[in-house]
Amino acid sequence: MVRAGLNRPLVCAAALDLADEAGIKQLTMTALARRLGVAIPSLYEHVKNMEDLLDGAAGRATGEIADKLDEALCGRTRLAALEAYAGALRAWATAHPGRYAATKRPLGDPAGAAAQARVVAGCATLLRGYDLEGERGVDAVRFVHSTVHGFIDIETDGGFRAARVLDRSWTGVLAAVDRALSTWPAT
Repeated sequence: MVRAGLNRPLVCAAALDLADEAGIKQLTMTALARRLGVAIPSLYEHVKNMEDLLDGAAGRATGEIADKLDEALCGRTRLAALEAYAGALRAWATAHPGRYAATKRPLGDPAGAAAQARVVAGCATLLRGYDLEGERGVDAVRFVHSTVHGFIDIETDGGFRAARVLDRSWTGVLAAVDRALSTWPAT
């Protein structure tokens, strides 16, 4: 019997909360059932299996970050847009490490895939301020994505233990990205 009030969105939201608290690798059906106060078989009324749970949770988390990134870009161009976009992503990722980890998986569910497309489209919008569209824009999206996510991945994994203030490094990285985008090769 299904617990009253429990549904797929609530199960996925609880999974993300658990992932933020304990880490995405600690997210199991057993831990989630315990958190929700239900028997493990009750979860299977809402998700097919662990893969389906991760897909649903990742789609939800990707939608959350897509909303944040859309807000960050509003009315900004070039360096201001880059700082707002990357800053919103970094702030969200450090505040929600389990959610952030969930967003890194390829998404099979249509809502999650659409949210991923919104994240990429937001980055492409940011790059229009640098006159980077078409194939150059694709390359630039990959550059921004790998640079920003690389920094955030190392930070959220506990790296960067050097004495230098992390925010100064972040500012320097974004200034370097801005410079690279401003001088992007023509071909």
